[in-house]
Amino acid sequence: MELIDQHTKNIMEGCKKRARDAGLQFEDESLEYIVTNRDLLELTPKVMIPTLYDYWVHDLEVMKEKGKYELYPHNPYETVINTRPAISFYNDNNPDWLNVMIFYHVIGHIDFFQNNLYYRHTWDYDFTGEALSDKRVIAKLRSERGRWVDYVIEFTRGIDNLVGYHTTLSQMHDRPKASEFKKIDYYFDVFLQQVKKVKTNQYIKQIERYNQCMKDDAILGEKAFFAEIDRQHPEFNALYEKYLSRKSANKLDLIQYIVENSEFLAKEENKWMLPIIQVIHKTSLFFQPQIRTKIMNEGWASYWHEILFLQDDRINGHEVDFARVNAGVTAMPRVGLNPYALGMRLFYYIEEMADKGKLSYDYQRLKDSHKRKNFDKRTGKGRDYLFSIRENYSDFTFINTFVDQEFITQNKLFVAGKRMNEQRMVWEYYVKSRKSEDYREMIISSLYHPPHIEIDYNKTKDNTIYLNHHFEGKPLVADFIPNTMLGIEYLWGGKVQLETSEVVKTPAKPYRPPVPGLGGSRRTETPRKPEIKWQRVLYTMENRKITKSVIRT
Repeated sequence: MELIDQHTKNIMEGCKKRARDAGLQFEDESLEYIVTNRDLLELTPKVMIPTLYDYWVHDLEVMKEKGKYELYPHNPYETVINTRPAISFYNDNNPDWLNVMIFYHVIGHIDFFQNNLYYRHTWDYDFTGEALSDKRVIAKLRSERGRWVDYVIEFTRGIDNLVGYHTTLSQMHDRPKASEFKKIDYYFDVFLQQVKKVKTNQYIKQIERYNQCMKDDAILGEKAFFAEIDRQHPEFNALYEKYLSRKSANKLDLIQYIVENSEFLAKEENKWMLPIIQVIHKTSLFFQPQIRTKIMNEGWASYWHEILFLQDDRINGHEVDFARVNAGVTAMPRVGLNPYALGMRLFYYIEEMADKGKLSYDYQRLKDSHKRKNFDKRTGKGRDYLFSIRENYSDFTFINTFVDQEFITQNKLFVAGKRMNEQRMVWEYYVKSRKSEDYREMIISSLYHPPHIEIDYNKTKDNTIYLNHHFEGKPLVADFIPNTMLGIEYLWGGKVQLETSEVVKTPAKPYRPPVPGLGGSRRTETPRKPEIKWQRVLYTMENRKITKSVIRT
């Protein structure tokens, strides 16, 4: 692995200039490395972070991927990671024209990393530098503690999908500073609505009075408004100061709670485990936004590499080559999901809709198909709207908001079903649905969505930690529950209980085929599917033994 040469670096810098001229925003510094395919195989298990801590599972993944590569050689074009500076890896045999296309794609990723708010908690530090420090700490502990280090890593990684990612994001936008949360905002947003809980008509009167004060005197109007508030509510200023000084209640996730409250980890002989647990927790938080923005991220990069490359004079003579490579990356499969293709087409669709003013109530209320087809206000705001989406959306909100029936029809998309052809004994795929709601449901069900498990503080006592799984229609994988709870018990140092929901299959009602001659039919009917019912169960792990009991049905 080595840095790209000066000639290739100049190509990258030229791409950066053109990308900035088009509106993309990113830091100046970036590092580009040339790697072989086998180098990439070794980096992949570490999520392309060269300095990530060592773990035996990584070695197994390397061996597995090397076996696959020998059977099915492939040539990955690029990989980019969200670090400071951004680091990207390139194949060692790319021609210049292909590097131009790839560099635009990478720049799209970097712009997304550094502007999408779901990455906000990763902006202020260099993860690769911290990862190197963490790797050395774990290596030193491994030399002292041996295989126990890997046990701690494995037990913690078993619950690292339960980290408080959204809590971390909310803390990045906390409101304790007066400069960020003004007195007038507190009065209308908190004092009137949460403290006094005034009626709507009283709330409107206060808004009208404030507007009148500002109209009478733009400079002293707010001071006059609050002078009246101080007379009516002497406690207002004290409550405002208390609100600003009050720390937001940090909602601890499972790993944080164990670190802060485990009597086992608090013992002097066990404190060496704490830095390992914290490294796993931090690493999981760092990669959460990548998992939650896969479609948007790849779609945004694909959109920009196509837009910018087609305007670049360095494409001359390589139009057909580009078309072939680009089609391989962004082709929409008839069955399955290509995040590059879906994301890119959604961005093009949204840009067109915004340019024509179709993302408006006036358009949405139209029922006439002819008027909808010819609706065009020529706003010219499509590109600006795309940048706002890039900043504020994740995959879920992106898909749920913009995958509508027009998008499905325009791109000829459908939900595919699978059935067995008993005559030919082969599986057949067929068009199951062309409805947007069905397609949205299919995409959303494929997105990353960890279980919602919280600590029940009322039932957590006597060195017993009680976990409550908020059921959202998908049960936990029962095969993983014993080992995961065993790891929690070890780190917690006491009994662990998990309340969750499991399915109870009730037998189908007996099916009686119609009798010929009595109004019946000879055709074969499909027996009724069994009714699915759910019950709440309680798993208990104590002294490395697990038991299960039914709470309610």
